[in-house]
Amino acid sequence: MHANFTSLPYKKTLLAVAGAALFLTSGLSHAAKTEYPLTIKNCGRDITFNAAPKRVATVGQNSTEILYALGLADRVVGTSLWFGPVPDAWKAANDKIAVIAQNIPSFEGIIAKKPDLVASQFEWQIGPAGTVASYEQFSELKVPVYTAPADCAKDNEDGGDGVRKGMFDIAMVYQEVADLATIFDVQDKGDELIASLKAREAAAKNKIAGMDSNVSAVFWFSSADLQLDPYVAGKLGPAAWIAQTLGVKNVIDSAEEWPTVGWETIAKAQPSVIVLGEMSRRRFPADDWQVKMDYLKSDPVTQLIPAVKANHLPVIDVQTMNAGIRTIDGVEKLADALVEYGLAHPQAAH
Repeated sequence: MHANFTSLPYKKTLLAVAGAALFLTSGLSHAAKTEYPLTIKNCGRDITFNAAPKRVATVGQNSTEILYALGLADRVVGTSLWFGPVPDAWKAANDKIAVIAQNIPSFEGIIAKKPDLVASQFEWQIGPAGTVASYEQFSELKVPVYTAPADCAKDNEDGGDGVRKGMFDIAMVYQEVADLATIFDVQDKGDELIASLKAREAAAKNKIAGMDSNVSAVFWFSSADLQLDPYVAGKLGPAAWIAQTLGVKNVIDSAEEWPTVGWETIAKAQPSVIVLGEMSRRRFPADDWQVKMDYLKSDPVTQLIPAVKANHLPVIDVQTMNAGIRTIDGVEKLADALVEYGLAHPQAAH
């Protein structure tokens, strides 16, 4: 059977580990206040702030959600590049904020919001080969751009989703949280968020007592066309880290973040699980997880893959497969799926 692991309310998940997070944060001393002017090293650039930003434009859902999680929704003047709805905990705040663009914004659309900071998730949007703009275009207007450290750990010179130079580490996301908390002088909230995420990561790992040998997976994000090779998670990105964290092998051997790989190649690797990315975006037909599932079960090549024959097709939000605070959701939901499918053994209840 397949399972949809996208519906857990974020607030409920946080409450589930509140005790552990409280334990982790109770010993922390109050963080020092930010002294301005503040200069932060970000993606090889120095960005300077004379005061905490008051008007932030965001490019990328994770960048937006980190600001919400830090209690900074009132500083956000415009958002863009959405893959799905925000968690319920932030919906009311998000509904009051202008959407610059559901998908890729324009440079002019961002500047029209008169931001004093742009928080960007991907360098393929703003960066050396940015589809929106280069860093220089914003710096000419004296608008600093903060880019997610997990993204500039890739080679993004050629545009597209980039090529990773080393394995993604969730510490990169914690660095982003800490940096933004420092920029806005809300370090205590940053410390609490990081402690909560670490507690959830530990709890997700502890759901599993043991794993069947040779459990392998493919993470299917989408396809530009169902007759073309699918976009799947490479061997070094956040989805591969999720798999590695739980002792699962990602069968894709590419350092690209989202390479296209033929189904014949995937079928030869005999994956035991195929994770179907779920999103509300409808740029391509295969953005819809149901379209993905129907294809897998009807195509003569894919219907013989072990994961498809066994119906080991968990539906998981694509936001978990991008680097961000929801990557931890991916660990939790894949752990639940592996236990449900009998591929992992749950910890005995105490």
